[in-house]
Amino acid sequence: DQEMELDPSILVLGQDVGKRGGVFLATEGLFDKYGPDRVIDTPLSEAAIIGAAVGMAAYGMRPVAEVQFADYVFPGFDQLVSQAAKIRYRSGGQFFAPMVLRMSAGGGVKGGHHHSQNPESLFIHTPGLKVVYPSTPKDTKGLLTAAIRDDDPVVFMEPKRLYRSIKEEVPEGEFEIEIGKANIKQSGDDVVMISYGSSMDKAIKATDLLSEQGISVELIDLRSLMPWDKETVLNSVARVGRVVLVSKAPRTLNFVSEVAACISEEILDSLLAPPIRVTGFDTPYPYAYDKEYLPNPSRILKAVQKVLDY
Repeated sequence: DQEMELDPSILVLGQDVGKRGGVFLATEGLFDKYGPDRVIDTPLSEAAIIGAAVGMAAYGMRPVAEVQFADYVFPGFDQLVSQAAKIRYRSGGQFFAPMVLRMSAGGGVKGGHHHSQNPESLFIHTPGLKVVYPSTPKDTKGLLTAAIRDDDPVVFMEPKRLYRSIKEEVPEGEFEIEIGKANIKQSGDDVVMISYGSSMDKAIKATDLLSEQGISVELIDLRSLMPWDKETVLNSVARVGRVVLVSKAPRTLNFVSEVAACISEEILDSLLAPPIRVTGFDTPYPYAYDKEYLPNPSRILKAVQKVLDY
């Protein structure tokens, strides 16, 4: 809302984002305030939503497109990775695509196969896209502001399970968090725990349980996945020597695997134990075993004990 007031080139489009205010009511009130020319209800077509946003962005507007669930993005995937991500490169910098693609992601809501996935690695692996995945209301506002103002396409992933479960004070007025900067939520000396997005709530619960056992955890919320804050991560892990990485996405080619590989390549001599990952499994997201699929405090505590015992 604040950015739309400041810049008339910003508009919102997506299924039900107008009169209804979005499936999670994230755009509630915008239609009445800005009208149908800037808050556009689209047909049920992700290819059309993303394709229209790419065209608007290339024309000089700043569209904020919404795909209701990350699981639905694939019909529009070609528009995103073949067009939006490559406009700046293929035009030699003459054109660019200042657009944001918002989507809810992550499980824990008993949504099954098509309402629970974490496909962030697909976007991170596409040069030309920026990817952010905040975990708190405050970070969401600051990073969304930065994403809207950015001149490159930003995939903005929102943990749907946290829409109604976290409340905190959010700064009034203009507030921006730089894309690419992690947040050290807690300092510690025994083990570094790294997570982001929809996995942070479990990482925080595990950190609290470990603190009760006298284990000091340095907890890092990556917030931004491409680019990611390599400097903060490497400095913390080099100082402490042990690291556990937590993500709800499937294990193979999970983004935290890239972080673990970078740690191993660049500061191997500083490690007191191998990096340990706690992730989802390499299966379609289940209906019946929702809680078992996701990383939970018990699995995280076992991983921490493993690096401490190494």
